[in-house]
Amino acid sequence: MRVHVSAPDVVPSPLELFRRSAEPHADRAIRQGRWVVVTRGVYADAGAWHALAPWDRYLARVHAAAARHPDAIFVRESAAALRGLPVFGEPRDVHVVAGPAATARVVSGTRVHIAERLPQHEELGGLLVAAPLEIAVDLARHHHHAVGLAGACSVLRHHHDVDVAAMRSLNLARRSSRGRRHAAWVFDRATGVPESTLEVVSLAVIEWLGFPVPELQQRFNGETVEDDLRLDYWWQAARIGGEADGDAKYAGMDAATMLRARRVRDARLLERGVAATVHWGWYEATHVAPLRAALIAAGLRPERPEDTAELRSLTRLLAPGSRAPRS
Repeated sequence: MRVHVSAPDVVPSPLELFRRSAEPHADRAIRQGRWVVVTRGVYADAGAWHALAPWDRYLARVHAAAARHPDAIFVRESAAALRGLPVFGEPRDVHVVAGPAATARVVSGTRVHIAERLPQHEELGGLLVAAPLEIAVDLARHHHHAVGLAGACSVLRHHHDVDVAAMRSLNLARRSSRGRRHAAWVFDRATGVPESTLEVVSLAVIEWLGFPVPELQQRFNGETVEDDLRLDYWWQAARIGGEADGDAKYAGMDAATMLRARRVRDARLLERGVAATVHWGWYEATHVAPLRAALIAAGLRPERPEDTAELRSLTRLLAPGSRAPRS
């Protein structure tokens, strides 16, 4: 029988998942490499599996765990994956939480956390998923600052019933002090203004490089509303703009068309007083040095020393693949 674990309220599995009974010769399918084991007792087509991006493999693993543990409450990055919040790479474990009478353990890639107070959660299409506020606080407490900031900013942008004050309050209310100060850094900077995960990560990198904090989503009015332009980042004193050009910004264009569209747009910004517009993508932001060089070449200057510890840890976390997270 096929496993059906999806609903309009959650991000569905990116591929079909199967039980052994779906194939009369399941063991042969596994030996021949036609099937892969997603988790114990749940399988997928090998070709489809290997074609997935890391964050989509993780989402499939979360759905497979849900098939085995239908009463589990999904938390942390597992809940983030189900809600369409940013997921970086392929996390090692699927995370669920249980009450104090349970036993903390890891079974087939599913890590069971014990909590005296179960997190706020909702039933979404038959799955129990932590509330966005809980996810934001967990990511901020237990992950790299860039990951935590991306999660918090995404929650603020897409869930208007959550604000930073609520995040701070829940962080302080958690009985465990582990990660409390770590999370405070995130909540001091979290905002719903950035429109993509790349914009959020870039904002953190800009700070750690020592550059001035830019204004976000600065609008430059034209003669008509249709002629208005916006910059992801704007340094008023230097008259320099910045654009975090993720894959979606010029979707559907070939390289030549994209560059032409960018030049035309930059020229229009120049007419409105923008001295230079710096463009970068995931590679430049996560490898750090290219972004630093581009901003300096445009005329922007650091105003404080670099935070080398944060920059090095970010590069170790994200730079090897230079690929955007699912966001």
